[in-house]
Amino acid sequence: MSAWPDLTSLELLVAIADHGSVGAAARAVGVAQPNATRSIGRLERALGVDLVVRSTRGSTLTPAGMTIVELARRTLSAATDFTETARSLRAGEGATMRVAASQTIAEHLVPTWLSALRTSHPQTAVELHVHNSHDVVDDLRAGRVGLGFVEDPTVPGDVHSTVVAHDPMVLVVAPHHVWATRRKPLTPEELARTPLITREAGSGTRVALDRALGVAVTPYLELPSNAAVRVSVASGAAPAVLSRLAVVDAIAVGSLVPVPLALRLDRPLRAVWIGQRRLSGVAADLVAIAGQAERAIRSRRPAH
Repeated sequence: MSAWPDLTSLELLVAIADHGSVGAAARAVGVAQPNATRSIGRLERALGVDLVVRSTRGSTLTPAGMTIVELARRTLSAATDFTETARSLRAGEGATMRVAASQTIAEHLVPTWLSALRTSHPQTAVELHVHNSHDVVDDLRAGRVGLGFVEDPTVPGDVHSTVVAHDPMVLVVAPHHVWATRRKPLTPEELARTPLITREAGSGTRVALDRALGVAVTPYLELPSNAAVRVSVASGAAPAVLSRLAVVDAIAVGSLVPVPLALRLDRPLRAVWIGQRRLSGVAADLVAIAGQAERAIRSRRPAH
C-alpha cells in the first residue's frame, strides 16, 4: 500500500458497520451513495482485501472488515483530536477535550470533577456531550469524543474501562402511594412483577435494573430524563428506580418516598475509552479526579 487511506473512506466503513448498509452510511457521512460505493472500493483495492459483503438486504463486514473498522475508529478519533488541537492552537487557546457522560453522571458528578480539573489544567477547555450510556459508547466508537462516563454494569469488549464510583439506586413512590408506608422490604420478585416508570432503552439505569432483577422490567411509562421520571412518580403514576443522586433532594423535601428493598441495587460508574489501554494526559487526570472524589465521599460515610 503506497498511500494513506483517506479519512472519508474510513468514516464510511465505520458507518456501514453501525448502520448496516452503504446507503445509510452515505447519508450519515453526508456523501452521495455512488461516491460512497466508489470510496469503499478504492479502500478495498488499496488494502488488497474485501471489507464489505453487499446483498439485497444490506451490507455486512467481512472478517477483515471487522478488524479494519476498529482500527478505523481509532484513526478517526486521533484525527479528530489532531484537528481540534490544531484549531485551538491557531486560536491561541489550550486544547479542547471532548467528553461524553450519561445523564446521571453529567448532572450530579461531572461539574465537580471539571471544577477540580480546571485548577490543574486552566488552559484546557472541555466539551461535554450528555447522552444515555449506550450513546456514550457510540460517541467513542465514532471518534466524536475521547473519553466517556457510563452507568452500565458491563462494557463492550472493544472498550477499555475503569470504575470511578459506585452509585446506589433507590425505589421511590409518591407520598400517597400504597408503598409509601411500607416497612417490609419489597422482594425482587414483587418488583419484577410491578410496572415501573423507567428511563429509555439504552439508559444505564434501565440496564442496571434489568441485570439486577435478572429479567427485563415492565415499563408503565418510558421517559427520556431523570427529571421527567421524578415528576411522573411524584404525580402518583407508578413507582420508579433511579440513582440516589437523582432523588436525594426530592426525598429530602418529601415529594418522593424511598421504599425498602430486599435487594442491593448498587452499580459501578465507569470511565470508558477506546485505543491505548492506559490513559494519559488530561484524560487520565480527569479520571483520577473522579476516583479521588468517590474515595473522599466514602471516607465520610459512617461505618455500618
